[in-house]
Amino acid sequence: LLKGINDYRVSLNLSQLTANENADCLAEQLASAYKGLDCTNTTGSDTVPGTEQQFSNFPDFLSHCHLNATVTRDGSIMPACVPGLDPQLVLANFTESQYNQNLNDSSYVGIGTADEGNWVVVVLTTNTPAGNYAPATADTGAASVVSVADRRFAMLLLLGFFMVLIS
Repeated sequence: LLKGINDYRVSLNLSQLTANENADCLAEQLASAYKGLDCTNTTGSDTVPGTEQQFSNFPDFLSHCHLNATVTRDGSIMPACVPGLDPQLVLANFTESQYNQNLNDSSYVGIGTADEGNWVVVVLTTNTPAGNYAPATADTGAASVVSVADRRFAMLLLLGFFMVLIS
């Protein structure tokens, strides 16, 4: 699939997408979640934008992949249901559907893919901080909340100590 998508992009004079292991991880999590869903003419690449399947445990998927929402906002998640996962039909579901708008967009530079059952999920990434799918670090997410709380506590402690000194 990656080769087919990259051949498609090259034919449009766009750069090839590079594999992104964090996007692969998220694609795997989502493909597993989609696995039990039936293919209909309102799922996958036929979905009307804004009506896509929502997973209440999406934050768990991000956590499993060591990601947080701030690094995935500019990315794009594209599920497709293709009975039997015929390679030519799978590729056509991305290049000849509403998804080709994303594949034609030069701001996407990375890709993750996964399939489960009849479902294929493609995750596109950018090179921006809000779409690069970089792993969460100690400076992001819950760790930063703790860090801010620690600093505030230290400031209050110093202020209290100072108040005792001047009284």
